[in-house]
Amino acid sequence: MFQILALPFLYGDVSLSPDPSLLPGGSALQTLTNGIGGWALIITLAGLLVGAATWALGSHSQNYQQAMSGRRAVVISGAAALIVGAAPTLVNFFFHLGQGVH
Repeated sequence: MFQILALPFLYGDVSLSPDPSLLPGGSALQTLTNGIGGWALIITLAGLLVGAATWALGSHSQNYQQAMSGRRAVVISGAAALIVGAAPTLVNFFFHLGQGVH
């Protein structure tokens, strides 16, 4: 039974070299992805600005709950912007790490 399952591996290796231009609509998909990334950065900027304003108003009015909510919004928006900016590098890193597994 084991020999039957191992036969496909004896004939050849499977390889992967991703290239979006090989499929129809690949450039449109790349453009769409870039646009989504731009919108994500605009949303994180808006969250950062609203969070900073909430944090400032909460601190000024001695409202601990409001200041904490604003601070949390600033940190989460900053982390989201970091992830959006690092996403291509993270995906490439893990893809190349996976290709190194033998």
